[in-house]
Amino acid sequence: MAYSDKTRGMYSDILTGLQDAGLFKMERYIHSPQAADIEVEFPSGSSLKKVINICANNYLGLSSHPDVVKAAHEGLDSHGYGMSSVRFICGTQDIHRQLENMVSEFLGTEDTILFPSCMDANAGVFEAVLTKDDVMISDRLVHASIIDGIRLCSAMHDTFKHSDMAHLESKLQLHHDRRLKMVITDGVFSMDGDTAKLDEMAALCEKYDALLFVDESHASGFIGKTGRGTHEKYGVMDKVDIITTTFGKGLGGASGGCVSGRKELVEMCRQKARPYLFSNTIAPPVVAGVIKVLEILSANTELRDKLEKNTEFWRKGLTEAGLVLKDGDTPIVPVMLFNAKLSQDVSRGLYEEGVYAIGFFFPVVPQGQARIRTQISAGHEIHHLEKALDAFTKVGKKYNILGKSKQEIIDMYGM
Repeated sequence: MAYSDKTRGMYSDILTGLQDAGLFKMERYIHSPQAADIEVEFPSGSSLKKVINICANNYLGLSSHPDVVKAAHEGLDSHGYGMSSVRFICGTQDIHRQLENMVSEFLGTEDTILFPSCMDANAGVFEAVLTKDDVMISDRLVHASIIDGIRLCSAMHDTFKHSDMAHLESKLQLHHDRRLKMVITDGVFSMDGDTAKLDEMAALCEKYDALLFVDESHASGFIGKTGRGTHEKYGVMDKVDIITTTFGKGLGGASGGCVSGRKELVEMCRQKARPYLFSNTIAPPVVAGVIKVLEILSANTELRDKLEKNTEFWRKGLTEAGLVLKDGDTPIVPVMLFNAKLSQDVSRGLYEEGVYAIGFFFPVVPQGQARIRTQISAGHEIHHLEKALDAFTKVGKKYNILGKSKQEIIDMYGM
């Protein structure tokens, strides 16, 4: 048989090596809807445990919001379970275009096109709008899906140091003779929680006649005064040419994504983007749910305001406990541990205390930058956060990391 014992043994050795190095990622099984409190089972078959979820992308607490669930049910009843087709054949319903129009209005853009996921949006957009005569200049910490999309595009690729505007300007000068230049960044960087300097980037793009692309997956719905995103936070809502974002995080937490921006660029995606042309349309119940999400967020800022207060409380509590944090003001608050095995040990310790938070390590983050990425939600109440802070304090004492500097933690545990 083709899959020989030798081949099986080779892969088994690789997986064992990951386990020995503390780099093996283990999935847990959630037996409840996504929420602040969830019921979790480890793969070993242990009994269910109710824990506080402090590591989901459920920023606005809408993943199991009753009005969103009701809307999804109504969408299922009125428009069916799935389209069994791609958009340009027979996969477009009236609600798909309704959602595209609502997203454009919410983000302040000219047009929007839906994709099965934001990863698909990022995989398709660059190839659709750029050619080998163009150049893509990306921040060195952009999301993996952006990197994958860049690899699929024939345009030249260059990078600039993270959030270094002087370095970006030098790259724009270097590539001045290219047909088109596109500057590419995340709005909120998902591993660190910091935001791109979009006001400065927009000014540089205007100065050097470059397009500006922003992935807003960790921003849409809650960053900015009314939750429109990073481009609202920095006052450049009319200066970003392409926005990609997801409906799988703050905007309902289900699935689907989009490209939104200049109408000609969106139309290029409609004509040429392969993930759009060759993937099934977003399922009607999901579309109906996202429409309800946008209605909720357009009515008031209650959820993003609560999220902001929760984030301030959480960051202050972790700082006072003596943990090493990444600077930032978003709901992504990484607790830095630097050692992969330590991040998994701390994660297990937190779980024993009733808090669900996962260790992140290479290759998800750079070598020696292991962490617990905590993520705050409007679904959290203060009692959730207080219990989680108590757990971090107790586990931090166990591993002697409270009040310790980065170097002291590295000296104890290595990188």
